[in-house]
Amino acid sequence: PDLNPIENLWAELRKRGNGIKTYKYNALTFIPLNLFEQFKRAANLYFLALLILQIIPEITTLPWYTTLVPLVLVLGITAIKDLVDDLARHRMDNEINNRKCEVLLDGRFQVSKWMNIHVGDVVRLKKNDHIPADILLLSSSNPISLCYVETAELDGETNLKFKMGPKVTDERLQEEDQLAQFDAMIVCEEPNNRLDKFTGTMRWRKDRFPLDLDNMMLRGCRIRNTDECHGLVIFAGADTKIMRNGGKTRFKRTKIDELMNYMVYTIFVILVLLCAGLAIGNTFWYEEVGSKAWYLYDGKDQTASYRGFLSFWGYIIVLNTMVPISLYVSVEVIRLGQSKFINWDLQMYYQEKDTPAKARTTTLNEQLGQIEYIFSDKTGTLTQNIMAFKKCTIAGHTFGKTHLLHPVDFTWNKYADRKFEYLDHSLVACIRSKKDKDTLEFFKLLSLCHTVMVEQKEDELVYQAASPDEGALVTAARNFGFVFLSRTQDTITISEMDQEMTYEVLALLDFNSDRKRMSIILRFPDGRIRLYCKGADTVIYERLSPNSKHKEVTQTALDIFANETLRTLCLCYKDISKQEFDAWAKKHKAASVAMGNREAALDRVYEQIESNLMMIGATAIEDKLQDGVPETIAKLAKADIKIWVLTGDKKGIVSGAKLRIRQANRRDQPPAFGRTRKKVPDPFFPEPGRNALIITGGWLNEILYEKKKKRRRLRLKRLGKRPAAATPQDAAQPIDDWEKETRQVDFVNMACECEAVICCRVTPKQKANVVSLVKKYKKAVTLSIGDGANDVNMIKTADIGVGISGQEGMQAVMSSDYAFAQFRYLERLLLVHGRWSYIRMCKFLRFFFFKNFAFTLVHFWYSFFSGFSAQVAYEDWFITLYNVMYSSLPVLLVGLLDQDVNDKLSRKFPKLYLPGQQGALFNYKNFFISLFHGIFTSLVIFFIPYGAFLQTMGQNGEAPSDYQSLAVVMASSLIFTVNMQISLETSYWTFVNCFAVLCSIAIYFGIMFDIHSAGIHVIFPSTFTFTGVASNALRQPYLWLTIILTVGITLLPVICIQFLYKTIWPSVGDNVRPAEEEEKSTPFQRGRRSRRSAYAFSHSRGYADLIASGRSIRRRPATALVYRDPIEHC
Repeated sequence: PDLNPIENLWAELRKRGNGIKTYKYNALTFIPLNLFEQFKRAANLYFLALLILQIIPEITTLPWYTTLVPLVLVLGITAIKDLVDDLARHRMDNEINNRKCEVLLDGRFQVSKWMNIHVGDVVRLKKNDHIPADILLLSSSNPISLCYVETAELDGETNLKFKMGPKVTDERLQEEDQLAQFDAMIVCEEPNNRLDKFTGTMRWRKDRFPLDLDNMMLRGCRIRNTDECHGLVIFAGADTKIMRNGGKTRFKRTKIDELMNYMVYTIFVILVLLCAGLAIGNTFWYEEVGSKAWYLYDGKDQTASYRGFLSFWGYIIVLNTMVPISLYVSVEVIRLGQSKFINWDLQMYYQEKDTPAKARTTTLNEQLGQIEYIFSDKTGTLTQNIMAFKKCTIAGHTFGKTHLLHPVDFTWNKYADRKFEYLDHSLVACIRSKKDKDTLEFFKLLSLCHTVMVEQKEDELVYQAASPDEGALVTAARNFGFVFLSRTQDTITISEMDQEMTYEVLALLDFNSDRKRMSIILRFPDGRIRLYCKGADTVIYERLSPNSKHKEVTQTALDIFANETLRTLCLCYKDISKQEFDAWAKKHKAASVAMGNREAALDRVYEQIESNLMMIGATAIEDKLQDGVPETIAKLAKADIKIWVLTGDKKGIVSGAKLRIRQANRRDQPPAFGRTRKKVPDPFFPEPGRNALIITGGWLNEILYEKKKKRRRLRLKRLGKRPAAATPQDAAQPIDDWEKETRQVDFVNMACECEAVICCRVTPKQKANVVSLVKKYKKAVTLSIGDGANDVNMIKTADIGVGISGQEGMQAVMSSDYAFAQFRYLERLLLVHGRWSYIRMCKFLRFFFFKNFAFTLVHFWYSFFSGFSAQVAYEDWFITLYNVMYSSLPVLLVGLLDQDVNDKLSRKFPKLYLPGQQGALFNYKNFFISLFHGIFTSLVIFFIPYGAFLQTMGQNGEAPSDYQSLAVVMASSLIFTVNMQISLETSYWTFVNCFAVLCSIAIYFGIMFDIHSAGIHVIFPSTFTFTGVASNALRQPYLWLTIILTVGITLLPVICIQFLYKTIWPSVGDNVRPAEEEEKSTPFQRGRRSRRSAYAFSHSRGYADLIASGRSIRRRPATALVYRDPIEHC
C-alpha cells in the first residue's frame, strides 16, 4: 500500500511538538491586539469617533483631552488587567514547557524538556511526576502494569485512579533495549476533548489489541504510588485532551446586562434627537439673528444649513457624556467585589471538609437576586449520598425490620466492618443456618458482581468503589459472611462463610447510564458458567425469563421500598452453556477491537447475553437528607421560588421527596403574588397551589420528542393528533412544530401551577431540556444545582449553575458558576448575597444614569442662551474629571456596600426577595424616572444661578455675572447636589461611605482652585483659562446663597417623595427595617424518618475495563482514598 499519506501525517505530528501556548499577546502584539479587542465594544468605538470629531476645528467646541482622558483611563485599566493576566499565562507556559522528562533517544533514556517531546516518543515517568502528554501506558514497576494517577487538574478529584497497560506490552517491554525495539502501530481516534473516552487499536506482531481510556494516562494527571512506568506519546501539545478542553465556555449574561445595553442604545437615540433639534435651532437662529448681527461676523461664508450641520456634530461632542463611558468598568468592579464577598462568607464555609463557597464567575451576581425556578438533583444534592444497606427481599421474603432496638452482633465474622449496623436478626440467622440457598446466592452475587477494588491496610480490608451504592452493597455482603477478598484479571476470590472460593472471570459487562445495569460472567470451580446481573428494575424486568419466580412479590416489595424512599436494585442470574458462551465470546472479541462506535457494538453484544434472567431478589439502601434541606426549601418557597426536582430515581421512590417538599412549601407558603407578565389563559387545576406533578422520563420523551416510538405515533394518529401519513417515510416524521410547541407550553403551564414538581427517571439530556423549556416559555430566571457529572448539562443550561462538592467528584463544580458544599447554603446565596447584589446594582445604575443626565443636560438649557452654538456650560477640566474623580467613588461604594436590611432580616423575611423576581428595581420605568429626575435637576442647576446672575452686584460694586463665574456656581451646585443625593439614597452607612462623599467634594474644590490659579495659567496659558475665577466667585456670599438655594430646591422634592413613600406607600423593606434583630431560631425537629431515593443515573462508570486488562491487583498504598462505611456519618 501507498505509505506516503501515513508518512506525511507522521511527519506532521512529529513537527507539532509538545509545547503549549495559552498566552494571547507578546511584546509586539500586546498594544495593537489589546486595543483591537477593546474597540470591539461599541461604547469604546463611539468615544474614539468622538475624539476624532474633536480634532476637527470646525466642529469641536471642547478640547480633545476632555474625551481622551476618560477614554485612556478606561482603556488603560482594562489593558493593565489583561496584561497582568497574560503575564501570568506566560510564566505558566514557560514553567510547564521547560519541565524535565526522560525520553528514549538513541536507544537510552535521556533528560529532555517537555516542549521537545513528540508523538511516538517513549517516556519514563517516576513517582510524583507530572504526565507531559497523553500517553499509552506500556509497563510499570507494579504488577500487571498497574499505575495510580491523580486527576485533580482534570476533574478536581483527589482520589486516585487506576490505569493499566496492555498485558502484552507489560510482559515484553520492561527493559530499555526492549522499549527501543518497540515497533507497534497505534490506530486511534482523532484528537478531541472527551476526557471520559478513548478508542484505539494497537497492531503489533501480526495481532490487534484493543485500547481504551483505562490504558491512557492523560496530560494534567500525576503519577502516584508507582515507582516507575513507561509510556508511548499518543497526543502531544495542543492535541492533548486537557488542552482541547481549554476552549471558551458558553457566555452567560444577566437580564440587567441586556436591559442596560438597551438603555444605552436608548440614550444614544435621545442624544441624536437632542442634537438634531439643537442643530435645527442653530439654523433658524443664524438666519434670524446671527447673520444680521455685525459683531457676530466670523469671516466665514457658510450657509445657515451648513452651520446647523456643523452644530449637530458639535453637540454630539458636547452632550457625549449622556452615554456613560465608565459605566461598564464600574459595573465590573462592583461585580468583582460582590464575588469576593461570597468567597469570604464564613457562614457558607463547610468546616467538616474545609470547603468555602466559591464564586467561579464575576458576571452573574445580581442575577442571583432574580431567581424564579430552581432545578435540583436529588441524590447528593438534597441527600448526603452516603449509603447504608437497610432492607432486602430474597425469593419473596422481605428482611429489614427497623423497629428493633439492638443491632446485630457481627463478632462471629472476622472480616466484618465494625461500623456496619443492621437491626433485623432474622436475616443473619437465615444465612448462618445455610438452609436457604436463595439467601446464600443473593449475597454471593453481591460479593461477586461489582467493580470494587480492595486493599489490605493494617490487617483490615478497605474497599474503593466507583459509587457509594456499590460500596454499601459489597460492605453488606462482607458483614453477612460473603467477603470480597481479592481479584485479578482472570479471577475473583471471596470468602463464603469462612470458606475461601476463587471464581474465574470470563467477562465483565460494566455499568453505564444507558444500560443501568452491570453483569459478570463467571466459571465456577465445578465448571458451570453463570451470569450474575444487578440493575434498575425497569431494565431488569424487561429481561427476565418467563419462567422466573417471585416477579410479582418482588415488584410489591420494590414499591414498598420506593414509598419509603429507599434506593432499590434488582438482582438476578442466568446459567449459560459452554457452546452459548463460546459463540458469544467471539462476538465480544470482535466488538472490543472495533474502531467505529465501539461502545454501541459492545452494548449490542451485551444485550444478547443479558436475556432470560432469573430473579433472586432486590436490595434497598438508605440515603439521608442533608442537614437543613427542609428549612431551606421552606424559606425559598416563602420567597416565591419554585423548586423542581429532576432525578434519575424511579417514580415511586420520589413520592416521599415530593411529600417533603410539599410539606415544606405548605408550611411556609406566602400568599400568591400575581405577575401580570405571565398570564395563563385557563388554569389546569381548580385549586392552584394544592397540586403536585410527578412525571417520568418516558412521558418527557412525548413532550420533548426525543424518541419517537412507533406505537406512540400510531396511538396519536388514531386519536387524531396528527394527519395520516401519505407514505411510510411521512409516518416516521415527528409531529408538526406547532403541535409540538403547544404540548410543551401546556406542560410548562401545568407544571408551574403545581406546588411541587418531580421529574423522575430522567437522563442528563432531559434535565437540560426541562430547564430550557421553562426558560423558553416562562422567560424566567432559572438556577440549576447538582453534584454529579450527570448534572453538568443542566448546570450549563440554566441562567445560574451551582455545583455541590459532594461524594460524586468535582465535575459539577468545575462546570458551575457558584460552588459550595451543602444545599442549605443556597438560602444564604440567594436571599442574602443575591438580593443585596441585585439591590446594589439597581441602585448604582439608577443613580449613575441620573448623575450623567443632570450633568449633561445643563448644556442643553444653556444652548437656548448661546445661540445654539454648541458652547459648553462648564469649564473644560470640570467636564473631563466629573465622572472620573468628582462623582464616581460614592456611587461605586453604594454598589459595593449598601444594604437595605441586614443578613439576618433578609433570611427571616423572604418576601424581601420578591422585587428582584419582578424586576421592580431596574426597568424602563426606573430609567425614565432617572431621566426626568436628571432633567429636573439640570433645569434647577442652570436656571436658579442664571436668574440670580441677571441683576446682581458684588461686594466690591462690580457685577459677578460673567460666564466663568456662572460655570463655577453651576458646577459647585452640581457636585453638592449629586453627592448629597447619593447620601440620601444610601441605606447602610459606613466610615468609607462618609469619607467618599466628603472626599469627592474636597477633591473638587482642591482641583478647582489649583486649575484656576495664576501659576498653572502661566505654564499652560491656552489650556487653563479660568484664572482666578474660583477665588473671586466663591468669596461672594451672594453666590454661596445661590448654591445653597439651588441644592435645596433640587433635594427638597426628593426628600418629600421619599417621606411620602415611607409613610403612605411603604415597601416590604421599609416595614422590615425597623424590626429588631432576629432571635436564634429553634432547630428544626424532624418528626419522621428522612426520605431516601433510588438507584439511578448517579451511579458512575465502574472499573470493569480496568479489571479485565490485568492479572492481579496489588495492595493499595496507604495514601490512596479509603472507602469507609457510611454508617459512622449517619
